[in-house]
Amino acid sequence: MTAKERVQEFYQLNGPLNKSLMEQFIHDEIIFNWHSSKGFLQLDKQDLKALATELGKSYVASRIEISHILEENNVVSVNYTHYVSPIENPNEEMILAHFMVICELKENQLYRVYQMSQLT
Repeated sequence: MTAKERVQEFYQLNGPLNKSLMEQFIHDEIIFNWHSSKGFLQLDKQDLKALATELGKSYVASRIEISHILEENNVVSVNYTHYVSPIENPNEEMILAHFMVICELKENQLYRVYQMSQLT
């Protein structure tokens, strides 16, 4: 499986909100650098799992729509929109945010991630 296919699979399976998938796709030594509308965060694997747990409490459904995905060597860039259905209104789907991510893989897992997001 190529790096591009691996990253695409992670996002198509809704990996950012799935703690069990994180064990399979996220390297134990990951450094996740995130520039968001609210500031900068640097997260490790435990932080990402905690974030997935918190987001899971707020949304009953979630899906990711990838618009662009590019690969060069062991680095993959992904541009996607994250859609969610909040617990308060499970029949409504809304855009959570737009994301641009650069992922470096090591041992076929996400190892260094640089992400920018913008809320809608």
